[in-house]
Amino acid sequence: GTLFLDEVGDIPLPLQVKLLRLIETRAFRRVGSTEPRKSDFRLICATHRDLGRMVEDGTFRRDLFHRLSAFPIRLPPLRERREDVPLLIESAARRLGCGNLSRFHPDTLAALDAYPFPGNVRELQNVIGRRGLLAGEGSVLPEHLPDEVLAAAGGGAAQARPSEIVTLAEAERRYLRWALATFKGDRRELAR
Repeated sequence: GTLFLDEVGDIPLPLQVKLLRLIETRAFRRVGSTEPRKSDFRLICATHRDLGRMVEDGTFRRDLFHRLSAFPIRLPPLRERREDVPLLIESAARRLGCGNLSRFHPDTLAALDAYPFPGNVRELQNVIGRRGLLAGEGSVLPEHLPDEVLAAAGGGAAQARPSEIVTLAEAERRYLRWALATFKGDRRELAR
């Protein structure tokens, strides 16, 4: 089978020794057992840490590093692959039931494209999911985005707002939805 170890860079040194032994011997003991068992598995590891630097710092075993780095694949952060943002938005929107890319206002897409997403794809998925809920059945507008995304779009919320002319009723509805989403008190205080 396949053994996937996520965040292998967070494994403490004492456990790294045990992991190295498992990889080298392909043998392990079940908890509470004294009999060794053999295993045949493909090992896949992931980490957000620089394991090479950790080896130099003495916080990751060099021998384990060389065992794990037989075929390294570097996946660059989202900020280094901006061309993937529209595809990931489309995928997340469909998967989370928020429609498709056409549901996102062009100003919303521009704001999302300008944001560096320090939380990578997980952060993008969270933003899409929450904003799809706030938009309801309508278009996902820039006002549905978090303030930090709008700020990255160049000058904050005022510049990232749609430039289309809307009816007063629509403007009021958008304002009230924005006020409800951003006000930290309860609804009674907001109404006052």
